[in-house]
Amino acid sequence: MAIAIRLSRGGAKKRPYYRIVVADSRSARDGKYLEQIGTYNPLLAKDDEKRVKLDEDRARYWLGVGARASDRVARFLDAAGIQERTARNNPNKAEPGEKAKERVEERAAKALAAEEAAKAPKAEPVVEEVVTEEVAAEEVATEEVATEEVATEEVAAEEVTAEAPAEEAAAEEAPAEEAAAEDAAAEETPAVEEVAAEEAPAEEAPAEEAAAEEAPVAEEAAAEEAPAEDAAAEEAAAEEAAADESTEEKAEG
Repeated sequence: MAIAIRLSRGGAKKRPYYRIVVADSRSARDGKYLEQIGTYNPLLAKDDEKRVKLDEDRARYWLGVGARASDRVARFLDAAGIQERTARNNPNKAEPGEKAKERVEERAAKALAAEEAAKAPKAEPVVEEVVTEEVAAEEVATEEVATEEVATEEVAAEEVTAEAPAEEAAAEEAPAEEAAAEDAAAEETPAVEEVAAEEAPAEEAPAEEAAAEEAPVAEEAAAEEAPAEDAAAEEAAAEEAAADESTEEKAEG
């Protein structure tokens, strides 16, 4: 059976109290033990004599029979001068685990982002100054354009005012010209009407004479056609009478 000298926890939550016991290495930490050889109270100060109590004679006995002390108990035995503790060398003991490394990387990334965010506001005033300069330049350009437009409008207004008297003079001359044209037309109109009146009776007279000559010719033609129609009617009556006589003779025979 392997025998170990180790700590067995007791006490309350967050108020530990340990017993230094000799027990089977296969038993539970807080289970049965062979013998209690001391106590350990971590809540006391390190220079307090009651912090570690150890029965040195029983410790030497169990060490003599082959018991092996745990790391913490070996420190106590080394401090008491019972058994020298060999120094350990574990370079990877202080190295953090994978999750701890991930947490460290996340903190570093957040810190870097915070630094960049802190530096960003300092660069913004420069951008604002550039924007204000551009806005001022645009305003100056708009003012210059507005002044140029006003000047052009004034020049156009002056030209319009200069052209207005000329248009008024032309408007005054136009009625005079129209009046002269109307007078000339009025003088020409009676002469034209007189000439038309003289020509109209001359043209109508030959037309009336021609109509008078054509009227007797039409009456004579009608008189000639009337006897011809009477003769045709008499011939038709004679033929009908002859036809009736022939039919009567045939009926008698």
